[in-house]
Amino acid sequence: MDKQNTKQTGAHIESIDRHFTDLGAEFVIAADQLAHRLLKIRAVVFDWDGVFNDGSKGAGVTSSFSEADSMGTNLLRYGLRLHHQRMPVAAVISGEKNHSAREFVLREHFDCLYTGVKNKRAAIDHLCSLFELEPSTIGCVFDDVNDLAMADACGVRFMIRRPASPLFADYARTHGLCDYVSGSRSGHCAVREVSELVLGLLGQHAQVVGSRMAFDSSYRDYFDRRQTITSLFFRQADDEIVESHRMDEGSS
Repeated sequence: MDKQNTKQTGAHIESIDRHFTDLGAEFVIAADQLAHRLLKIRAVVFDWDGVFNDGSKGAGVTSSFSEADSMGTNLLRYGLRLHHQRMPVAAVISGEKNHSAREFVLREHFDCLYTGVKNKRAAIDHLCSLFELEPSTIGCVFDDVNDLAMADACGVRFMIRRPASPLFADYARTHGLCDYVSGSRSGHCAVREVSELVLGLLGQHAQVVGSRMAFDSSYRDYFDRRQTITSLFFRQADDEIVESHRMDEGSS
């Protein structure tokens, strides 16, 4: 029976690998190794600009997010709760102040938003202290140079593809700073891709989608628990992470 289960698991992982490589994604470490690392994940952190959107800035330009990505993070958190029988910690860590990120964090009841953070490793350390986590139990989604200290600290690292930065992508790969490069580009629902990948590798995608579709007692219990989360807001002041109460704090 164990051999049969091993074969089924191997076939499942191979199927997931094909689905995502067909999108143009790259498994920097093998899919089965990535699946093994995900077993430890208790928290997920996201950069904002370049991850939930294409990073465009300027007068009158809003830094938005998509409903597809929003649903992705919701299903991901539900799947991790089912897998570990506890709510995962969820946070956005941004180098800028961002009203859209604040709106998203409040709407989705993320645990934390960090803004104005120039040293994202400091935010990871703060998050670990706040929720009694080890960095190795955090999965992060990122896209650029200012995220690398965060990626270096975390246990699983998903890099969002940007075709204009081939040398940066190569640097992240060769220095062991990413485990997966998305097939979807910045601003094209890459967060949803990563969310589905994690659920798929954990073998929970079908269960999560079916439960959400039925709006059954398991999903309702998760959703009710999620809605009780009061989001916390922090910023970097000099070398310290401090609580933030206003969106005009923590700008760069």
